[in-house]
Amino acid sequence: METAMKNIGMVGIGMMGHGIATNVQKHGYELAVLEHPGNQPLDALEAGGARTFTSAAELAARSDVVILVLTGAPQVEAVLTGSDGVLKGLRAGTVVIDCSTSIPGTTARMAQAVQAKGGRFLDTPMTRTPKEAAEGRLNLLVGGDAALLEECRPLLRCFAENIMHAGPIGAGHSMKLLHNYVSLGMVTLLAEAAACAQQSGVSPEVFVDVLAKGGGGGIALERLKPFLLARDVSGLRFSVANAAKDLGYYNAMAAEAGAEKEIAAAVLGTLERALGRAGDKALIPELVEILAPRR
Repeated sequence: METAMKNIGMVGIGMMGHGIATNVQKHGYELAVLEHPGNQPLDALEAGGARTFTSAAELAARSDVVILVLTGAPQVEAVLTGSDGVLKGLRAGTVVIDCSTSIPGTTARMAQAVQAKGGRFLDTPMTRTPKEAAEGRLNLLVGGDAALLEECRPLLRCFAENIMHAGPIGAGHSMKLLHNYVSLGMVTLLAEAAACAQQSGVSPEVFVDVLAKGGGGGIALERLKPFLLARDVSGLRFSVANAAKDLGYYNAMAAEAGAEKEIAAAVLGTLERALGRAGDKALIPELVEILAPRR
């Protein structure tokens, strides 16, 4: 453990953040977390010695590193710059590590705000699922100074199996949006095809078997397969609401870059329609049924 980074503060103890917090604590760091209604139960963390705070500024004031695991850009901005936000208590030299999924433009502004207070910043969005978060096997896509990444690597290794330096500040969030567009786009395409198969009299078993043995095989199919065969959502516990948010961010990034985004816009439209039909509790595997309503 790096003694210069002993005290770790975390904001966002949801399905991903809880696994991260557990592994940080397991590796001997002093952990503090921000209380929030969206947190997973904190009992085990508190039993392990974690302190809780109701003020993000107070949390930041006692932290060598502040890890953010939040839903998106608005939440990151609010937690950092709010009236009782992290920046109000940030000490010179403290590192803010943003594991959220965010818009690269917002990331650049927040990094500048952190640096203006004497802090340091890495954007380190994650791939993989809550299962890997709990196992300490996430992938991290890191944007920021390479030397700072090396300084933080022992901490990041507590909860990440693969740590990839994507480039300067914002590059981590850019790569995360590219990754999620491709991965969620593939799952959405498969779900739409599976819905068509269901409405066309093709059995799920045949659908899965043929795709798995041909060009449709791969991780996306494997994650959707438990739902296709047994209506089990455990293969991909990711909400349609979060998928729509991420695709919205990707479309915004592509528009800002002047890149083609017709397919991305179609995926976003499909997710937004599904969200309107099923509500924000629906999970991505359920797209198959949402897109093929029973007659």
